[in-house]
Amino acid sequence: MNVIRDVHEDDPEFGYRFIADELERAGHRVGERRVWRLCSEHRIWSTTTKKGRKSSGKRPGPAVHDDLVQRNFSAPAPDKVWLTDITEHRTDQGNLYACVIKDVCSNRIVGYATSDRMTAALATSALRSAVARRQPKATVVVHSDQGTQGELSEFRSRAFRAVLKANQLAGSMGRVSSAGDNAAMESFYSLLQKNVLDRKRWRTRDDLAYEIDYWIEHTYNHRRRQRGLGKLTPVEFELAFAARLEDAAA
Repeated sequence: MNVIRDVHEDDPEFGYRFIADELERAGHRVGERRVWRLCSEHRIWSTTTKKGRKSSGKRPGPAVHDDLVQRNFSAPAPDKVWLTDITEHRTDQGNLYACVIKDVCSNRIVGYATSDRMTAALATSALRSAVARRQPKATVVVHSDQGTQGELSEFRSRAFRAVLKANQLAGSMGRVSSAGDNAAMESFYSLLQKNVLDRKRWRTRDDLAYEIDYWIEHTYNHRRRQRGLGKLTPVEFELAFAARLEDAAA
């Protein structure tokens, strides 16, 4: 039961079948029927189903981080504030989930991950990719909104918080169901929606994941000029920023 509770705490949308899979992966020999019985007895249900409850999901608890951003979507330099969020889109195979991390100063996408399930592993993979790419030298604030119950679990999970702590990053979290607390991230997803997700019907998750990767790396970061950046691309803006620092230090 301790392991079941740990799995459910990290990924509350998991039903008993997914929990049984995680138990097996961790080396516990237990059948699905027994997992179902234990989950039923202890009232552990997936947050994406109404079975056994009057409401559609758990009420989210208090934020695990203070709001260090306070809707101030600006930063004096790259790698000071990162924003993150999760989006999903339908394919003929089922939904594909994408977790993206964006630098507030340059608007560059510094990390991302895709998966067929919205789990803590998706969020931690995106965060690890950002850390590996950027290798920040000082503390970075990583801000998420609390979003829906499903999104809420990923950024509140022990696994995500462990990656923050291990890399000396500062977690930040907006209010429940307040899109304005992460509006700058929502603006990126609006572009992704128009330029990739809604462009056609997607046959497989791999097809869509490839297009998301290509659009972020080839188009958004390197070719899409932004007026807020002085009509530079995110990559050009960071290069120009670094050059100004070098000139100032000379």
